[in-house]
Amino acid sequence: MSTGAGGMALAMAAAVRSGERSARSVVEEHLAVIAGREDEIHAFNLVAGDAALERADLLDRSIGAGDDPGPLAGVPVALKDNMCVRGVPTTCSSRILEGWRPPYDATVVEHLSAAGAVVIGKTNMDEFAMGSSTENSAFGITRNPLDATRVPGGSSGGSAAAVAAGFAPLALGSDTGGSIRQPAALCGVVGVKPTYGAVSRYGLVAFASSLDQIGPFATSVADAALLLEVIAGHDPLDSTSIPAAAPDLLGVLGRGVEGLRIGIIEELSGSGPRSLEGIAPDVQARLAEAAAALEAAGATVEQTSVPFTVYGLSAYYVIAPAEASSNLARYDGVRYGLRVEAGNAVDMNTATRTAGFGDEVKRRIMLGTYALSAGYYDAYYGKSQKVRTLIIEDFLRAYESYDLLLSPTAPTTAFPIGAKTADPMLMYLNDVCTIPSNLAGHPSMSVPFGVGDDGMPVGVQVLAPANSEPTMFRAAAVLEAAAGGGAS
Repeated sequence: MSTGAGGMALAMAAAVRSGERSARSVVEEHLAVIAGREDEIHAFNLVAGDAALERADLLDRSIGAGDDPGPLAGVPVALKDNMCVRGVPTTCSSRILEGWRPPYDATVVEHLSAAGAVVIGKTNMDEFAMGSSTENSAFGITRNPLDATRVPGGSSGGSAAAVAAGFAPLALGSDTGGSIRQPAALCGVVGVKPTYGAVSRYGLVAFASSLDQIGPFATSVADAALLLEVIAGHDPLDSTSIPAAAPDLLGVLGRGVEGLRIGIIEELSGSGPRSLEGIAPDVQARLAEAAAALEAAGATVEQTSVPFTVYGLSAYYVIAPAEASSNLARYDGVRYGLRVEAGNAVDMNTATRTAGFGDEVKRRIMLGTYALSAGYYDAYYGKSQKVRTLIIEDFLRAYESYDLLLSPTAPTTAFPIGAKTADPMLMYLNDVCTIPSNLAGHPSMSVPFGVGDDGMPVGVQVLAPANSEPTMFRAAAVLEAAAGGGAS
């Protein structure tokens, strides 16, 4: 849960930079926490203990010589296992990438290194980021640190669990349809999906290229702001990167929401005649309390309609699999990763993909290939892109009247392991509140706000127009303060 406005990572980096603490002691402390619970939680595919200690010693020598390593000096950061780290196995939790070690660092990894951070491990995930519970990994499930009988959410469940368990104060995940925000809500941490293009995707293994975005997990809004400031900014290696500098987020956290106009999205709220079904009553109650907290802090809050958000789930599950079927065609047993030998190239390719991909990945590849096939392209993929445009236009209209929008992050609190694995459609519904932001390319974030009837965390989602992260973080800081002040 939140550590309040100060931020654990901010304090840790300040102590290391001043010489009050050594980077080695910080890393050793976190490795000890990992050793104590990782067997139970399985947040990691790889714990980089020796490399992290070597990096910490290097930072300590640098500080001893009078250098300043940067704003994340000595802070352990966990990376979702779809981000490339040079020479370190990167699996996407799939057998098909067996033995692959990237020859380069992702841009976000370079930014972390330049800021003095320490990569402490690669986290478990739903295979190729396809899932909402981290039960689709080839290397076993991840458990929610707050209740090990429940899922941590997905697909970035390992990163969310790592932060919630205290294995690392910060983590990076990727968000294609809610894969940062939904696990953040279920694990009771802060999770941010930035504006599409605000953070470089260079070195992120692609799932759906028009939707994927890297973002932070943290135990506080301030720490999430710090990490996003570090990883954001223009990258010429990513053709979709926005040509703008990283935003100032830490500097705006104390500004409050006085005078802001905030709309509660009726279709995603669980209340009102146009609302989608399935938003649990305890989640609806926390949303109402969050709205009241923002109002008490000086914002104008009222319900509004963003009509085409109700079609977001349907459009997403055509567009994302279509892009995945194209992106995953590269795993052919020829260039890298797993290769199952066979009598000819076609049989080898088939055998490799049959053995290497899990059921959910195969399901989405087949759905996507069908949607892109001759005779069906216009009926499915083309129509879904038109719906996407209508969603974007709906949001633009809403933002003419409101500075920010508000909704639940997930329809329910964390559900039991195995509860939804037999019904893919039931599983897909976990992303109903988060998908619209991905389709629009807009930023949104999940802030812990109290607990449900079962005592598990509830997340409230703050949505903002493109490139409006500073305003979004202002509201998030107010919600965090209100939740810390006794929100039920």
